This record gives sequence, structure tokens and C-alpha cells, in this order.
Amino acid sequence: MQHIFLNPDAWIAFLTLVFLEVVLGIDNIIFLSIMSGNAPKNRQAKVRKAGLLLAMLGRIALLFGVSLLIRLTQPLLTAAGGWMSFTVNGQSIIILLGGLFLLYKSVSEIHHKLEAKDDAPAVKAKTGSTAMIIVQIFLLDLVFSMDSVLTAIGMVSFTTFGYAGAMAIMVAAIVVTVLIMLFFSAPVSKFVNNHPTVQMLALSFLILIGVTLLVEAGHLARLTILGNTVGEIPKGYIYFAILFSLGVETLNLRMKKKKR
Repeated sequence: MQHIFLNPDAWIAFLTLVFLEVVLGIDNIIFLSIMSGNAPKNRQAKVRKAGLLLAMLGRIALLFGVSLLIRLTQPLLTAAGGWMSFTVNGQSIIILLGGLFLLYKSVSEIHHKLEAKDDAPAVKAKTGSTAMIIVQIFLLDLVFSMDSVLTAIGMVSFTTFGYAGAMAIMVAAIVVTVLIMLFFSAPVSKFVNNHPTVQMLALSFLILIGVTLLVEAGHLARLTILGNTVGEIPKGYIYFAILFSLGVETLNLRMKKKKR
């Protein structure tokens, strides 16, 4: 398979996939930063590394389950009524469950941080809580992986590179992406957890992403309500909203620092 990377087209596909995976992984890093903050401080680095490494193995496993991913797009249930119609498939169900899970975790974290008392005694982490955090990171990354893996499968031509070549390109892109996320996860995690306003903003981003997943699930299910078909929200809008909010928050942090 070494001759595959002698092909310029393979490098273009590889670099494009790495870029897309990193961009799609921004929300993963945000969630990873918040979830790892719930673990004891001496274990947070291990939680981040274990969660990302398990996520990498999960993405690679999804890639090798190409036939399963293709079957997930096959209709499982079709309904047509006077005001609503839809065609449910496995992919839409997974995206829907992922969106609901993300909304639940985000709202729960916001409620916990708003209701938590500063003078409350510190509670020691329960046995197995670190493992549960790693499992949650792994499961959520698998949900986001559905989108990125399907994008990768659509971009890399099995006809041009062959099955082994295409899989080599996609696996290499995933490994490089995870290494990049491992490098930046620690400083991002430290920054987010040391700034409560940024942490609340990040949780709001997760709510936004959760709603986006719900809309995407409706789009994949071809949901039509009163003659209007649910469309896909362009990811550019989401990332623009995130970057704009981060820009405003950066100005606020600089203003607070100047006042101090």
C-alpha cells in the first residue's frame, strides 16, 4: 500500500480529510474538556488520552464496517400522513439519539453549575466515575464519527484507490487527526475549565450542536411537515456562530484582564 501515497491525488484526499476531521472535531474537544473536568485533577490527562484513543479505535472500526454503514441508510420505517411523512433509517436513529444525549448532558451540566454552591463540601469522585466519563466521551465521539466517517467514505474513491488504498488513506487521516486533538486537548481543557464564562459558552455550543443533530436526523429521515421538508443546517453557519461568540468572549476576557 506504500505506492498509494506516491499518488498526488491520495495526498490531496488525505490532507482534505485531515482538515475536515479537525474542523468537525472542535465540538469533540469542547465536550472532552468539559467531561474531563469532572474527573479528579490527577486523572484528567489520562481521561483525555484514554477517551481520544478509544475514539480513534472506534472510528477505525466504523471505517471497516463500511457495509454496515451502507445498510444503515436503508429505510426501516416509512410513514405518510396528511400533515407529516418520514422515512426512518438506522443512521437517522443514531443521529437522533446522539442529539438527545448531547442536549441532556449539556443542560444537566448547566443546571449543575448554576445550582452548585461554592461553600458546599467537596465530594470525592465515586468509584468507576472516571471510567464512566471515558465511556461517555467514547460514545459521543462515535455519534459524531457517523458524520465524519460517511463524509470520508464519500470523498475517497474506492474505484480510484482500490479498497485497501482508500482504507489506508482514511485510517491515516483519522490517526493524524487524533494526534492533533491529543496535542491541543490539554491547553484547551485547561483554558475552558479555568474560565467559568467560557465553560458556560462551551455548554451553550453543545446545545446548539445537539439541536443541529436533531435537525440533521430529521433531514436524514426525509421528514416533511405540512408540505415543508426539513433541510440540513449548513455547518458553516454553526462554525460562524461559534467563532463570532468566541470573538466576543475574547474581548470580554481582555477587558476584565485590563480592569484587574
